[in-house]
Amino acid sequence: MSIEANRKTVEALWEALSARNWEALKECLSDDVHYEDVPTDDPGARGPENVVKRLAIAFDHLVDHEHTIHHMACEGDVVFLDHTEVWTFKTGEKATNQFATLHEMRDGKVTRWSDYWDVSGFVGQFPAWFLEEMARHTAADFTDAD
Repeated sequence: MSIEANRKTVEALWEALSARNWEALKECLSDDVHYEDVPTDDPGARGPENVVKRLAIAFDHLVDHEHTIHHMACEGDVVFLDHTEVWTFKTGEKATNQFATLHEMRDGKVTRWSDYWDVSGFVGQFPAWFLEEMARHTAADFTDAD
């Protein structure tokens, strides 16, 4: 696919995430996609359904997700983002974090989605109730059973 097509897929992915439009988000992902938050311990999620399960664990507790792209660099089948997310929790608290994200593409779909971010800086802004909710989940919640 062209660099422009890859750019459009990544833009559509982030628009779908902000809207929590899970079906539109899955359309941007390859069947073998791997999504990971690089600085965390969990293994990430493989496959569109599991990616959505993993994202929904947190995003189901938000009333708004503001997403601002500062820089997007595209070369071949790689799209790199420098971007900021502002999460607004259902109880009104906000958390802001800057991310670097690498997307690898194949045939116009994302095959690798790797987020790099400051764990303590972002998580330190989360309300206590949300941290408790996140602690209830494990990788088994977004991993296919063997």
